Amino acid sequence: MAQHIDVWNNCLRIIEQIIDPHAFTTWFKPVKPVSIHESTLTVEVPSDFFRDYLEEQFLDVIKKTLKRVIGASAKLVYTVRPVRQSQNMTFPASNSLTPVNNPVYVNTYHPSGNPGPFVYPGLQKITINPRLNPVYCFGNLVQGECNKLGVAAGFNICGAPGKTAFNPLFIFGGPGLGKTHIAQAIGNEIKEKFPELVVLYVTGSEFKTQYMEAVNVKNKLTDFLGFYQKIDVLIMDDIQDLVGHGSQAAFFTIFNHLHQNGKQLIFTSDRAPVDLQNFELRLLSRFKWGLSVELTRPDFDTRLAMLRTRCFREGVSISDNVLEYLAGRVKTNFRELEGSLISLIAHATLSHQESTVELAERITEKIVGEEQNEVTIDKIQHAVCEYFNLSREEMLSKSRKRQIVQARQIAMYLSRNLISGCSLSTIGSEIGGKDHATVLHSCNTVSDLMSTDKSFRQYVTDIEKTLVPTV
Repeated sequence: MAQHIDVWNNCLRIIEQIIDPHAFTTWFKPVKPVSIHESTLTVEVPSDFFRDYLEEQFLDVIKKTLKRVIGASAKLVYTVRPVRQSQNMTFPASNSLTPVNNPVYVNTYHPSGNPGPFVYPGLQKITINPRLNPVYCFGNLVQGECNKLGVAAGFNICGAPGKTAFNPLFIFGGPGLGKTHIAQAIGNEIKEKFPELVVLYVTGSEFKTQYMEAVNVKNKLTDFLGFYQKIDVLIMDDIQDLVGHGSQAAFFTIFNHLHQNGKQLIFTSDRAPVDLQNFELRLLSRFKWGLSVELTRPDFDTRLAMLRTRCFREGVSISDNVLEYLAGRVKTNFRELEGSLISLIAHATLSHQESTVELAERITEKIVGEEQNEVTIDKIQHAVCEYFNLSREEMLSKSRKRQIVQARQIAMYLSRNLISGCSLSTIGSEIGGKDHATVLHSCNTVSDLMSTDKSFRQYVTDIEKTLVPTV
């Protein structure tokens, strides 16, 4: 008997002992094993609805059974039987169930007043929604040079949350580079390995709103702090939005309590800790206690791999030349690249036509047009070199000639001021391989010279006008 048939029959024998006999006959007998490769079993189901129902009702049973028969790395892939002459569709099984936390007890105070010295606060049993999206898992994450450090740190944390040197983990980078995906993937993986831990995902603006609501109700601030101190893994997305003295003071208290008690903290931001504005110094120093990881723009190979992975998830087949065209045209971030692919699939489906390079050209025209008008570090370097009649090699050299040093400093200054969310470390790495401290010093030097030297200010203004004509 073929291996895949033997494996599936072993799974069926286990499942038959667990679920209702009628459900087993209806939903598992029609499933046919197709193949097995390494730890991935492919099965054929009668329809897309059939696949959805299996996922919704029996995912937990299927996952546990596959791990028991195949091993911890077991994966399941569905193929849906084609209707008439339609192409067979292939889908991966869901990577995880929607995570849930076990109930916890939190102290609560009655709003009528503070309890006396001999009155104990009430204990309320609550279930904290982790607010994790199961789609944001490591199984759906494409790894490349742009994010490999963040992924590696994430896997390390999942093995021992709160017990590694990566606490807190601070992930930063521009929009659409996968910060939320990695942060939530860590949360989902921790819930998979340590279901007893209480995990919570919240954004900086949501935390601030919760704090403001708490301070407006008597004794609710105590409840608010008590709630957050019950968290084992706190993931705060877009922490740059956590502005305001009161909310930062409350968060400082929570941070200290969680960190001192060995709880895991994970933050994401559109900029590095050193670039955060209007943050208390004591918080900024704590962000640097663990590991700060920058996500950068994906290279061509990573973009292409992401497109292929998303096609697999959507159960569609698109030729390599179309995917390579998309990967070569949309370079900014994963979000825009994924949006282009979904638009292509939608247009092809609704118009009943094949996904071709010509269709991809029409769909990406607007996105690429916007991208071409975008100010980048490369464009700034080109503009500065052209203005001062320097070669790029001269500007990026270690020369200490005054004109070359000033050109380099102006390029850094313009990069920081014209490119949204561009970190100092990114600027430094692309302009001469400098560290963030050197970039910050250069920006301050240019700013000082512009306020005291009219000729120098004119240099900077002239270059800026070539990059942003409306200036």
